[in-house]
Amino acid sequence: MKKKLTVKSQNYPGSTMLALPTIAHFSVLWLAVLLVGCGEGSGEPEHMIIPLPASVEWMAPDTFHFAEETRILFDTADTEAERIGEFLSGLIGNSTETMPPVEARSGDVADGSIYLTREGASSSLGSEGYELTVTGSQVTVRASEPAGLFYGVQTIRHLLPPAVEYTAAYPRPLFLAAVHITDVPRFEWRGTMLDVARHFLPLRDVKRFIDLAALYKLNRLHLHLSDDQGWRIEIPGWPNLTEHGGSTEVGGGLGGYYSTDEYAELVEYAQNRFITVVPEIDMPGHTNAALASYADLNCDGIAPDLYTGTNVGFSTLCVDKDITYDFLDDVIREISARTPGPYFHVGGDEVEELSEEEYITFIERMQSIVGSYGKRMVGWDEVTLGNLESGSVVQLWRPYWPSDESEDVDSAQAALRAEFKTGILRAVEAGATVILSPADRLYLDMKYDTSTVLGLTWAGIPDERGTYDWKILDKFSSLPEDAIAGVEAPIWSETLGTLEDFEYMAFPRLAGVAELGWSPASIRQWAEYRLRLGAQSARWTALGINFRRSPLIPWDVGPSDN
Repeated sequence: MKKKLTVKSQNYPGSTMLALPTIAHFSVLWLAVLLVGCGEGSGEPEHMIIPLPASVEWMAPDTFHFAEETRILFDTADTEAERIGEFLSGLIGNSTETMPPVEARSGDVADGSIYLTREGASSSLGSEGYELTVTGSQVTVRASEPAGLFYGVQTIRHLLPPAVEYTAAYPRPLFLAAVHITDVPRFEWRGTMLDVARHFLPLRDVKRFIDLAALYKLNRLHLHLSDDQGWRIEIPGWPNLTEHGGSTEVGGGLGGYYSTDEYAELVEYAQNRFITVVPEIDMPGHTNAALASYADLNCDGIAPDLYTGTNVGFSTLCVDKDITYDFLDDVIREISARTPGPYFHVGGDEVEELSEEEYITFIERMQSIVGSYGKRMVGWDEVTLGNLESGSVVQLWRPYWPSDESEDVDSAQAALRAEFKTGILRAVEAGATVILSPADRLYLDMKYDTSTVLGLTWAGIPDERGTYDWKILDKFSSLPEDAIAGVEAPIWSETLGTLEDFEYMAFPRLAGVAELGWSPASIRQWAEYRLRLGAQSARWTALGINFRRSPLIPWDVGPSDN
């Protein structure tokens, strides 16, 4: 574990949740390392950028220098660009005497300005792409949509020295190397999942994780809000769900839940960082917390005890009772009304107490209810047993996808894999898209190696290279590329009790997932990526992230972990 450092809150607008160490706590040697990218001999600046942009053209030796007259400009009436400009101003203001003013453009863009604009953007940038041009006199971020402006600003952030993340004066002039970047994401869905059901994370911790995800251009936060061990979101009219079902967690802790106001605050916080929240209420299995809260949801009318273990597959809603569907209609309606994103995740995994026919009937009924509230149903890959509608989303998690070459598996396993693949392809043919979350690659609760204290091993031991260094279209060659929505890295919390635990299992692997989802496959190379990943250590230390110093990565010299 890292040595704890004295911290103070970050003071720029909209990101008050990050508690950052001050520079005073580090040696002169470490301060020199923090200046990587800003002095001679520091290497190419692209070694600081993750995910790697699609196209980068350096224009040395020009540099843009931040000065007292620096202004951040936006087009009149573009309130989103203004808000993004305030974010950048606050970041720069962390380490300079004053924050650059954020102003509506009037006339020509003056020298010394940073200009955020949606005028004249190429249609090829889509909704999330951007162009970043840095010259000796100006910085311009151009995009078709606000998300692109935000991602362009995140790239600027990566080009600035890690020391800007501290809330302390920066001891040297701040500047950017001249460059032209054209960048668009490879996939629409670039996400992570927090399991707050097995172990609860309070609102401030989720906000911090959102900030860290936004730094790497992730745009989906899947919240696993219910499971056998806990119910984590308030539903008006069903108070026992949180008062009783939310009162514990794995190991018997106090649990917790988000009130309707807290959930709305969380969703807005994510939305302001261009992250769509995808709420999941797992059903019809993984439901012991709900069953313990309301006896009528059980077929025998008897509420089970609360559960604090880690077994799966033993609980299910009573699919023959009308109250079950009244209950789920209320839950889906209430959460959908508070979630502006287009998705509602119904879980659907590891159901062992229903027949296949009962399961299919249930999933198709949930699909109808979700659709009635204007949402697209998302489900774990078991939902492909049902007849999915166009627009539904399948989250592929089981590492069963057969390769096009013969595999050394027994006949039963081969049949299971073939059935699994057939179900996915049938859903795609009906118009569904697929999120790739294969557990053997992207489950970030799996151990890094056999010595890792946290985590599990049932899906394998995917280290930093195993998470990053694979070709999506090679592994899933028979899956149409346009059917792949993107990638998502779940973080299950059976063994993770604190935010520090979540961070340790996520970093450094989550950065690799972000690049897997954003950067073109043709430019991703493990040997080069590990250098850029190593350069992140200074920024992560500045942000106070509890990350793993993997022996696979040439980390920059930093403070001791002791």
